[in-house]
Amino acid sequence: MAPILEVNNIEVIYNNVSLVLKGLSLKVEQGAIVALLGSNGAGKTTTLKAISGFLPLEDGEVTDGSITYQGRSLAGLAPHQIVRQGVFQVMEGRRIFEDLTVEENLACGAHTRRDRAAVKQDLAGCFDYFPLLKKRLRVRAGYLSGGEQQMLAISRALLARPKLLMLDEPSLGLAPILVDEIFGIISKINQIEGTTILLVEQNARMALEISSYGYIMENGRVVLDGDVNLLLDDADVQEFYLGAGHGTAKTSYRNVKHYKRRKRWLS
Repeated sequence: MAPILEVNNIEVIYNNVSLVLKGLSLKVEQGAIVALLGSNGAGKTTTLKAISGFLPLEDGEVTDGSITYQGRSLAGLAPHQIVRQGVFQVMEGRRIFEDLTVEENLACGAHTRRDRAAVKQDLAGCFDYFPLLKKRLRVRAGYLSGGEQQMLAISRALLARPKLLMLDEPSLGLAPILVDEIFGIISKINQIEGTTILLVEQNARMALEISSYGYIMENGRVVLDGDVNLLLDDADVQEFYLGAGHGTAKTSYRNVKHYKRRKRWLS
C-alpha cells in the first residue's frame, strides 16, 4: 500500500537566500502517527509549511524535490486547495481567531464543506472529544485558556475532515496534565477516526509514545529515522532528545545545543 504522503529530497529557500531544507525526505503511511523531532531551527515547521502550501506567504519556496499526497503532486496548490485535498495543519501557537467566538472559529474549519448535516454530526464528535468546548460556544476564543485554545484548534481542524492532520507543537505552553489529555485525544482521533497524523513536537518522549515511526531532523536534514522502539533504544536519542545521559546522569533537553554531539547517526 502506497504511503499517503511522500516528501522526496526537497530543498526550501527563504527570500531567495536562506537554504533551510537540504534534501529532506520522509514518508507517512496511511493510518499512522509519525513523529518529526528535532531541536529549534532544525526545519520541522518549514517541512509542514512546505506540505500545506504556506511557504509563499513567508517568501519561501520549494526549489527542488517533490511532495505527493495520495499519489498526486501538491506543487503549485494554494493552502485552501490542499485543505480540500484532505491535508490540514494545526499551526504552532494555535492561531485561533481571538476576536471570534468558539462557535465562529469552529465554523471556519468547515468552510470548505457543503454537507451541513454531516458537519453537525462531526461537531457533535468534537464535543465528545472536548466536552468543555460545548460550554464555551459563545465565548470569545481570546478568553480561553491555552489548553482550551488547543482543543479549539484541533476541533477546527477536524471539522475540515482531514485525512492527514499535521500538528505543530500541540503541547506548547500547556501544563503537564493538559499535555497528557491532549496527547491522549490525538491518539484517539487516530484510532477512532482513522486520521493519519504527522506530529511535530518538542516533547520527544510523549511524541514517541503515541507514534509508530519517527524522524529526527538537524540542520534541514533527516539524520535518523526508524520504528519508535528503535529510536527509544538509541543512545544518542536518549541523551539529546529524551534527557537521559550516560549511566545515571541526566541531560536537560533545553540545554541540548550546548553539548558537543558525537553524531553517530551521521557516520
